[in-house]
Order: sequence, then C-alpha cells, then structure tokens
Amino acid sequence: MTTHLLFLLLPSLLFHFLVATVTANGQWQLLQKSIGIVAMHMQLMHNDRVVIYDRTDFGLSNLTLPDGRCRHDPNERIAKIDCTAHSVEYDVASNTFRALFVQTDVWCSSGSAVADGTLIQTGGFNDGERTVRTFNPCPNCDWQEINNSLVVKRWYSTNHILPDGRQIIIGGRRQFNYEFYPKTSTADKAYALPFLIQTYDKNAENNLYPFVFLNVDGNLFIFANNRAILFNYKNNSVVRTYPTIPGGDPRCYPSTGSAVLLPLRNLQAQNVEAEVLICGGAPRGAFEVIRKGVLFKALNTCARIKITDPNPNWIVETMPKGRVMNDMVMLPNGDVLIINGAGLGTAGWENAMDPVLEPFVYKTNGPVGSRFELQNSSTKIPRMYHSTAVLLRDGRVLVGGSNPHERYLFSKVMFPTELSLEAFSPNYLDPKFSPLRPIILEPASQTHLTYAQKFNMRIQVNGQFVSDSVLVTMLAPPFNTHSFSMNQRLLVLSTGKPNGTGNSTYEFEVTTPGSSTLAPPAFYLLFAVHQEIPSEGIWIKIQ
Repeated sequence: MTTHLLFLLLPSLLFHFLVATVTANGQWQLLQKSIGIVAMHMQLMHNDRVVIYDRTDFGLSNLTLPDGRCRHDPNERIAKIDCTAHSVEYDVASNTFRALFVQTDVWCSSGSAVADGTLIQTGGFNDGERTVRTFNPCPNCDWQEINNSLVVKRWYSTNHILPDGRQIIIGGRRQFNYEFYPKTSTADKAYALPFLIQTYDKNAENNLYPFVFLNVDGNLFIFANNRAILFNYKNNSVVRTYPTIPGGDPRCYPSTGSAVLLPLRNLQAQNVEAEVLICGGAPRGAFEVIRKGVLFKALNTCARIKITDPNPNWIVETMPKGRVMNDMVMLPNGDVLIINGAGLGTAGWENAMDPVLEPFVYKTNGPVGSRFELQNSSTKIPRMYHSTAVLLRDGRVLVGGSNPHERYLFSKVMFPTELSLEAFSPNYLDPKFSPLRPIILEPASQTHLTYAQKFNMRIQVNGQFVSDSVLVTMLAPPFNTHSFSMNQRLLVLSTGKPNGTGNSTYEFEVTTPGSSTLAPPAFYLLFAVHQEIPSEGIWIKIQ
C-alpha cells in the first residue's frame, strides 16, 4: 500500500449522539513473549486451558512439533513438509503451552464448544475448507480431523450452538447458505439464505463472519453488513426484518466491528427481553479505497437494539474513539470490554494503521450517554488484524495475535507479526476491591445441573456485605476470531435473599435457566457478583 494517506471524516450523521466518558484503571501483564504461533483463533475449555490456532498455508511457524513429527501435505502452497506447529494449548494455571498437530488448513475458520466440552471446529482454507476438527480437553489430547464432513466450503463462516446441541454454520465466502453439524442423516444439505445475497457488497463483501445470536424465542438474530433479520432456521423463513443500522455503514468483515448479546435477565418472566450491541467498524467504501492508499477513520459509534421489542429501534452512542477490528468481551458483571483494533482502515492484509491501545468498558446498565469507561492502562503491543481476546475463569482477559501480513514478518514493517500473549485485568481486579470480592464456597466446580433447577450457593465476602447488590451470572465461553466471539452468552440467574451464616459467609437459592432455548447445553462459567465485583468463576455443566 502506498504511504501517502488521506484521512477522511465523513459528514455528521443525522441522529442523536450522546457521550460522556469516565476513566478507570486496568492492568496489563505479559504472559508469554512468544508461543510460536499467531493467536488467530481462541477457545477457553472447561479445564482452564485455551486452544489457540493460526493457519498452515504461509510456511513455517516459530514452534517445532515434538518428537520429530511433521506435516506432509502436497496441497500446501509453500511448505509441503512442515515440522512446525500451527496450534497450541495454553495452560492458564501454569502459564505454559504445548504444541498441537493440525493437518489441514484452519485459516479463517469457525467453531464452538459443545455440550460434552469438545471443541468442534469447522472449515478453513484449501484442503481444510470442508473439514471438521474436534478437540477433546484432556491432558494429552490432540486434534482429530474428519474430512469432507461439511456440505460446502466454509471460510469466514459463523457458528452457533442450538437448543438441541447441534451447531448451525452460517455463510462464508461465496456461501449464501447454512448447514448443521453433526448431520442427522446422509440427506442433510445446505439451505439457501437469500439474506446473505442481499447483504453482499460487490468488491467488499461486508457480510462475512455475520453476527449471530440465539434469541429467547428460539429464532436466530442474524446481522450482516448493516442490517439484521430474525430467522427461523427450522422452516427456513424470515420472521422479521429489523431497521437498518443508523448511518448505513457496514459492521461485518472486512469493515469489521464487533457485537454482543447483552446479558439476559429476569429469566423467569413470561417474556424475557434480549438486546444486541454492535460497536465499531469502517465507513462504507473504506475497503475499496485502500488500494489507492486511502484509509478512512474507523467508526466511533455503537448501536443497541432490543430485538424482542414489537417495534425495535437502534439507540446510537459514541465511543471515546473509533475502532475497527475491535473485540467485545462479556465480563462477569455484565459489562462489555472493548479491546484490540485500529483507528484507521479495515481488516485485511496491510489495511490498517493507528492501533488503539486503550480498552473501553461499556457499562451495560448505565444511563444512555454515560456508559463508556476509558481504561487508563495501555498495552505497548498493537493488536491489529488477526488478534483475539477471551475471558478467563479468574476474570482476566487473555489477549493475543496480530499479523496483518501474508506470512510471519518480524522486522522492517510497521506492525510486526505478534506471537505474544498478554492478560488484561479489568478495574474490578484491583486489590482495593478484595474486601468486596465474593468467594464461591458452594457449589463445587464441575457441578452438573439441569434446567429450572434450584440449588444452594454459599459465598464468602470479607468486607461490608450489601445483600441487594448480589448477582449470579452464567457465561458461555465463546470461540473468538476476527473480532467476533461466537456463542458468547451471559445470563443473570434468579436468586433468593442471602442469609448470613457466620464467618462472613452467606447462603441463598439460585435457579438455573428454564430451557435450552435460554441456555443451550454446554459448560458455563458461574460467577457471584457483589457490588459489581465478580468472584472467580467455577465450571458448571447444564444439560
């Protein structure tokens, strides 16, 4: 790309901006200077290990496979014999990692962890585009690959767990359809989804890695480009069409913003409400002009919509700064961390500049216009294209990746290939909040629960206890890649009144969600939150 840059400010959009920003402190910690690969994809497993992988088609990584093992792949473009790893398993507790073996190309793929805790990863590039790979979280397990398990090629697709435990796989490059995994019969096919044709922009696409969320009525909210539908995947019909996002700018790859389903609350109500928040992205036309050496400023807006409302409308708010390729991480207390990304350009090779180093926190329940909290702590490592971020059980956020180049480049470039891992500790982990931080004493981690089950929770709070400020939240750890966390879902559980039992301990009753439509079967992280300060999580399985 040429070095002369034209930074364009688009005309003011004709809707109401409200913004007020406060500041808070977070903390960064370098965990690993190098894990040998770029963390392009991440999934936290229920054994507190994180499966990380990159791609195989660029050549050799910086991590040698153990025991003299090598990949032999005649389909590879560069290294047909490759004795380096392209996937690792990171152990959070010991801050160590081990190499994993992946045979076919997993570049720009998708996945989700299913009910038994297995990571099911789908698609990729070249010889991996119709492959399904599984990873079982056990001490010495490795990837297992099932070739030709997908009906069509899946590259830049989005996955979501359904109430029956299957995954739906939506879209991908030149794929205007969806399919399911696992297959229920040999007759399973790909089903047309015209919405993906309607949201396709010539020369830019802007509908890859669509934002998909399971709504509380069992239908899917699907956002691509700049608009959304509510989709009944059982009978292949559009239930409703939502208003176009204000301003009309794209938010999906390569004009990459991010999105979250905001916390689901009041789960025992007759009509549970659901809201979606979409932040960042690039203005329309930004991707097309990059070849001319022009970088547009990233969008600085978030748009929020109540998708269950009979007459839904977007509410637009302004971030402290524009971001493209930003990740959005649901925090245990219901807030949203906005992290990674750039202030200029789009996703893609060499397409962005101006790294945004300071995270933002979006206060979900704050008043409109006062929801953003700028974290004063900045990383020194730009996290540009192909960066990732996932929440850990202890409340930290694991951050890795960044490689805006077609291969690994470590010198003579503005943003070198980044092989490091960091942890960002949000402000709630500040030691000054230790007296308020709950400790979960009961139930035990790895407890198995059923739907609509009442169970006893016992916590310890050593400081001043405020009984009406206690929440119990349940988070589905997502599969994260390309600025979108697939299957990310936080539920606020119904609780009874806490009763003191001595020694700074308190007991109360908690009720799990009533159905798999609210919480698809999976392992979840369970947190106690007191005065917005979360405990460490414990693992539960609901099915």
